Amino acid sequence: MSKGSNAPVPTTALRVELSWRSGPGVPDADASALLLVGGKVRSDGDFVFYNQPAHSSGAVRHEGKRDAGGRVTDTLLVDLARVEPTIETVILAASADGGAFGQVPDLGIEVKDAAQGTVVARFDSMGATVETAFVLGEFYRRQDAWKFRAVGQGYSSGLEGLATDYGITVDEPQRTAPAAAPPPATTRPAVAPPAMPPVPPPVPQAPPLSLSKVTLTKAAPSVSLTKQGGTSGAMRVNLNWQVRKQFSGWAGKLGRPVAMHNDLDLDLCALYELSDGSKGVIQSLGNAYGALHQPPYMHLDGDDRTGAVAGGENLTVNLDHQRSFRRVLIFVTIYEGARSFADLHATVTLTPQHGAPIDFSLDECTVPSTVCALVLITNTGNDLVVQREARYLVPERGVSPQRTVDHAYGWGMNWTPGRK
Repeated sequence: MSKGSNAPVPTTALRVELSWRSGPGVPDADASALLLVGGKVRSDGDFVFYNQPAHSSGAVRHEGKRDAGGRVTDTLLVDLARVEPTIETVILAASADGGAFGQVPDLGIEVKDAAQGTVVARFDSMGATVETAFVLGEFYRRQDAWKFRAVGQGYSSGLEGLATDYGITVDEPQRTAPAAAPPPATTRPAVAPPAMPPVPPPVPQAPPLSLSKVTLTKAAPSVSLTKQGGTSGAMRVNLNWQVRKQFSGWAGKLGRPVAMHNDLDLDLCALYELSDGSKGVIQSLGNAYGALHQPPYMHLDGDDRTGAVAGGENLTVNLDHQRSFRRVLIFVTIYEGARSFADLHATVTLTPQHGAPIDFSLDECTVPSTVCALVLITNTGNDLVVQREARYLVPERGVSPQRTVDHAYGWGMNWTPGRK
């Protein structure tokens, strides 16, 4: 599609994929959506992005990011059938993190039917320079039907400028005005002030949205949850990965290649050591799913064998009991579907209930590894520190991945064979 053009779209669940080509010096980008009435949001709840990944109506959801062969995709799911009748427009936007869109090659947005996988619309944004945020497209109502418009409007003020332009209240540092000089003293007759009516208490306001996030890298591998204000509530740890397709052979008179799905099953796990000295493991093997409101205060939601963008593997940590933790090592094993992490593209995201989300990608494996230590969370007594490990381990012959990671980090547990 060309800029300014429009096309009808089905009133169904649509997957909106923001994509670009990664590389040295290329900034990261993030997809977001705003639900508008009369050109503005009704409240901050109508803004869907990495810090607020789902709309209360369930119509829009930020599903996460993938890197497949140097092509990065950040995805939104927009179910137009569930968009509230008062909503007139759903803005589809992007923001750059660490640079401008002039440094982001092959930026485009593609709309697909979520059930069929067919492409409904595509718009490639070209000619960007200093813009740090873009409205790439929008869904809008016309006579009880929906259309997609290719917009291509840029902002040099980043996600904050884009969000505030549509009525979002953004959390920003408070600026203190200089104190005014006191008026000169004068002598006047004492006069009783008039009686004033009682002032009603102020209506409590919703806290402004925080746009901050943390990406762990080799250069900056750790972050303090304490300094981020993320030491209470539930912290969700999500692992997502790419489901690959492989060619199984050739068919037909023309020798057409036939693709088959190779289901990759990764398992998110955690070794824990509590302050009372007790140790254990959270994993789907042996149904060791843990418990959220009693020791070990961690719970594995289930076993996702698809790697679907909307799901993946999820572990919840109850930070209300963070004093009970001494250390937690979160790791991932390949259960089936691959022999190594070398060709896989997985993303790890830690989302505290309070504080900025923390994420990083697994895309640096160069050894035949089937187990990877992801994150080490350590309680130092006055701080809760998240350390990016991204350490790929190669089990010796006959040694399980769990025993391998235990030995590497000196957990000292006894292991027996288990199965799902």
